Amino acid sequence: MHVGERAGVFWRWWTAGTTSMVGSAVGAVALPLTALTVLDATAFQMGLIAAASYVAWIVIGLPAGVIVQRLPLRGAQIGADLARAVAVASIPLAWWWGHLTVAHLVITALVISFANVLFDVANSTFLPSIVDREQLQSRNSLTSATHAATQLSGPSLGGLAVQALGAVPTLLVDAVSYLVSAALLRTLPARRDDAPDRWPPIGELIREGWRFVAYHPVMGPGMWAATAMNFVCGAQFALYPLYLVRELHAPAGLVGVLLAVEGVGALVGAAFTSRITARIGTARALIVAGFTTVAGAFLIPWGTGWLAYAAFAAGNVVFSLGTVVLSVTTRTYRQIASPPDLLSRVMATVRFVSWGAIPVGGLVAGAVAGPLGARATLLIVAGVVVAAPLVLLRSPVRHLRDLTDHDRGDDPTRPAAPTVTVGGR
Repeated sequence: MHVGERAGVFWRWWTAGTTSMVGSAVGAVALPLTALTVLDATAFQMGLIAAASYVAWIVIGLPAGVIVQRLPLRGAQIGADLARAVAVASIPLAWWWGHLTVAHLVITALVISFANVLFDVANSTFLPSIVDREQLQSRNSLTSATHAATQLSGPSLGGLAVQALGAVPTLLVDAVSYLVSAALLRTLPARRDDAPDRWPPIGELIREGWRFVAYHPVMGPGMWAATAMNFVCGAQFALYPLYLVRELHAPAGLVGVLLAVEGVGALVGAAFTSRITARIGTARALIVAGFTTVAGAFLIPWGTGWLAYAAFAAGNVVFSLGTVVLSVTTRTYRQIASPPDLLSRVMATVRFVSWGAIPVGGLVAGAVAGPLGARATLLIVAGVVVAAPLVLLRSPVRHLRDLTDHDRGDDPTRPAAPTVTVGGR
């Protein structure tokens, strides 16, 4: 594939993802507001919906890498898009027929969750096949910047759409975005690595991916730092609508704006990640990013009245900035340092652990917020994110300037690399 063709494939891939992300950002506002305003959901039910949105990472997170490795990458992404479109569209249908329940929202979130797992692993695995190694950092930064921009505009549009159309009809925007994404992905070339005559047992393939990540002196700590952050993200995902609507009494339009402010920090983080890592090094940037998220998490639930809105917005900007810097940096390193045959399993392993913490955070936050309230619970879970910089400081990352120094042997504390037999061959 020549340079121009690779660029065209990338931009179609990017457009498909961007369209889907805009719809998902709108849906991220409409779904919880449907639960709160249409079905009068409780704090625990909100936590249950939040947990269902990510629980698939716990259930199929590890085998997802093997599944994706055996499927055509384009087909896996298209199938996931279609499944998500049908699931989201079922909510307005049930509402119009008068049968919408919280259980329906939970089931829909579960379907979307399982489709998200396969889509995200396939999507992350697909990118290195259409982008040159030296462009991975910039392309990952662009993807994160795009996500930030959609997070910035999507919730605001979602909040306005909910005010104008109602929470349930707004979900149709999300369903249509998945259909558009599937149509664009259909134009990409079908890609599939050469399959062996006989695949090794699934358990063996999963264990190889797990051993490579868990015992890797750099990837392992990065995974555990992301896990601490994602636990807090899961709690925030469950509590933000509750906190803004029930405790701060914010109207739907303002809820959308406040949730969208997170995108400002993400956009800044994505735009400056390459500059930050070039100036201080990728390893040092991870540690700084970890402490940045700590500051943001503790700022979010402070104040009353308009001061509370300001603290919520500022804390979200700071928290998301640190999260994006860590996410882009560690994702790029995994794509560079992982053997090609292991990449899908490495991605799946990391997300199984780190994204698996999201539903746990949602459930814990929902249970605690019942008796203590959303504000107090947000302060409590903020303490968990302190583990992110601490785990990096207690690892070989502390002695590095750049993560790739470990691979070049520039780490004076470097232990032996994990031993695996890639792909069972």
